[in-house]
Amino acid sequence: MIGRLNHVAIAVPDLAAAAAQYRDTLGARVGAPQDEPDHGVTVVFIELPNTKIELLHPLGDGSPIAGFLEKNPAGGIHHICYEVEDILAARDRLRAAGARVLGSGEPKIGAHGKPVLFLHPKDFAGCLVELEQA
Repeated sequence: MIGRLNHVAIAVPDLAAAAAQYRDTLGARVGAPQDEPDHGVTVVFIELPNTKIELLHPLGDGSPIAGFLEKNPAGGIHHICYEVEDILAARDRLRAAGARVLGSGEPKIGAHGKPVLFLHPKDFAGCLVELEQA
């Protein structure tokens, strides 16, 4: 059901510093920051030959990333994102198997302009999983 790894998301306390580290120290191609108000984050994508790294920073007081950074002040891996061909079929199959879909269960548009859903980390070995329609 899952396809390729789309990205690994890392919450960071200082978005500009983290982007500079990837660009200047690791020599990576770094995208421009983009605000995603529906998700409460500002993101920067690091382009790699086989996938992406998504740097996450809180956007606004109600950001879920703010809570993550309170518990992990230095930042850390927040979630992994897999591609699926049909997000609604994937959601229905996962629910039938007992997996919990976070929020209303209806996909939202993610940072790539495609529908996304998040799956409860307790159902996936402690890892928050994002699904993105390919």
